[in-house]
Amino acid sequence: MLVLFIPIGITVHLSEKIDKILENEVPFVEVAQYFLDFTIYFANLLFPLFLFLSVIWFTSKLANNTEVIAFLSSGVSIYRFLRPFLIGATIVCIGALVMAMYLAPMASKGFNEFSYKYYKKNKKDRQQRNVYRQINENDYIYVSYFNVKEKSGSNFTLEHFEGNKLIFKIFANRIEYNEKDSTYTLKNYTKRTIGENEDILESKKILDTTFSFELEDLTPVEYIAETLNLTELNSFIEREKERGSSYINRYEVVKYKRWSLPISAYILTVIAVAVSSVKRRGGMGVNLALGIGIGMIFIFFDKIFGTMAMQSDFSPLIATWFPNFVFTILAVYLLKNAKR
Repeated sequence: MLVLFIPIGITVHLSEKIDKILENEVPFVEVAQYFLDFTIYFANLLFPLFLFLSVIWFTSKLANNTEVIAFLSSGVSIYRFLRPFLIGATIVCIGALVMAMYLAPMASKGFNEFSYKYYKKNKKDRQQRNVYRQINENDYIYVSYFNVKEKSGSNFTLEHFEGNKLIFKIFANRIEYNEKDSTYTLKNYTKRTIGENEDILESKKILDTTFSFELEDLTPVEYIAETLNLTELNSFIEREKERGSSYINRYEVVKYKRWSLPISAYILTVIAVAVSSVKRRGGMGVNLALGIGIGMIFIFFDKIFGTMAMQSDFSPLIATWFPNFVFTILAVYLLKNAKR
């Protein structure tokens, strides 16, 4: 199934992006690495569906040759018939789990970085607006606009608190990051230190300084969670919770999906066996059509609830596992019918 679908996906994607690749004169090595990352990225994303279709294809051939009827007529239960499929699914899922935790994040990083470098470099995706971040226990930063390409922003503010008390506030009309020495240039800089009786004001036209935050704190990338392995992702989410990031739900959806996708493969395997073990008048075509329909509904549920969690306060845990819960009920129902 991978050999059938991935080349089609690469061909369609290449036909859409070939103009930009040629326009930007992308080296062949980078293009080859990008499509390798593309293959791993989408194989990981769609592997439960590929496994599902593979099981339907294989079991339908058994059913069409009346071999399933021979199995069950000889006294073999449907659960014993199901066992080799679950063993096969376990082997595939262990490999997929390792890929999702460690290999897919590297591929996702290469895939997204290439896209941003060559496909979206002139789009607003390279701009961040109204970035507000807690960078440690006491400091908060804000920029109204930050240009990722130019590494500069407007209306920069840093507020330093001790407990609930504001100690000082820094403001600059413009902030620029200097990559050579990792310093920042502030233009029209003002610092207000809060005193007991009166405030102390300090102003400069231009000030070169260092801060305790990194450039990444001013450029929160939405896809960053996809590029981190399991250990890095857990640490990253904890750190972002402390900083009050607005993308926490998005990051947690990515985290929970890494565990839910292998489980969904088991559920879809059971559904595939139950659907395709019955010999139908239309043959394999009917089983494949029914299976593809169920697979599309599963993807629809997965995308809808995932988007809900990313865009609202809906629980990422519930959103990620709800499709599996619904399809587990469907799997049990179909398996009971298959026993008959």
